[in-house]
Amino acid sequence: MQFPHLHDWPVTEEGAVALQHTLAKRVDTSAAPVRPIEYVAGADIAYHLTESRLFAAVVVLKVSDLSVVEERTISREVTFPYIPGLLSFREIPALLDTFRELRQPPDAVMLDGQGIAHPRRFGLACHLGLWLDLPCVGCAKSWLVGDHTHPGPSAGDTTPLTVNGETVGAVVRSATGAKPVYVSPGHKIDVASATALVCATLSGYRHPVPTRAGHMAANRLRSGH
Repeated sequence: MQFPHLHDWPVTEEGAVALQHTLAKRVDTSAAPVRPIEYVAGADIAYHLTESRLFAAVVVLKVSDLSVVEERTISREVTFPYIPGLLSFREIPALLDTFRELRQPPDAVMLDGQGIAHPRRFGLACHLGLWLDLPCVGCAKSWLVGDHTHPGPSAGDTTPLTVNGETVGAVVRSATGAKPVYVSPGHKIDVASATALVCATLSGYRHPVPTRAGHMAANRLRSGH
């Protein structure tokens, strides 16, 4: 899979925040994807428990039956510190190397992280979406920003996630009885379409199938290290 170079990587917190403000202006979450989503990629990162090393995984699935089409994994040294709100600068370089190995380009990407439900409207899904120029959806296990009520108890129940009265995502009960996930569009997809994609790929577990597949692949790579 090929994609153009978007920017050089800053090495300081100040440089990363400044770049977020600049790139956030290029994010588009105003409309549904322009073409049907036949293949979706689930992307995730696992970290070594004692070493400064991460394990990146991208799994491409066919949306019609959620079968795995391709899996790619890469291990890399961690090159950016953990700073809340700047996770993309720590994880995306390795994810990009993993996406470059794909033979089957996805039509959309889903990952365990935030989209525009972020203090600077530029979460992990926004950053990766701009790099890949693909619809990208954040499906996070943790709340970061926004107001919401609790969704209903059944899988697929949703409630809006808002910031200052603007809907920036949805809180989705991804499995009956499980804690909800926080869905927000990252780029080239709107809130309704991002939520629909997550609901169409529920797995019976808290993770939808794409992010669960990425999570398990990253953990398998870590276990074999």
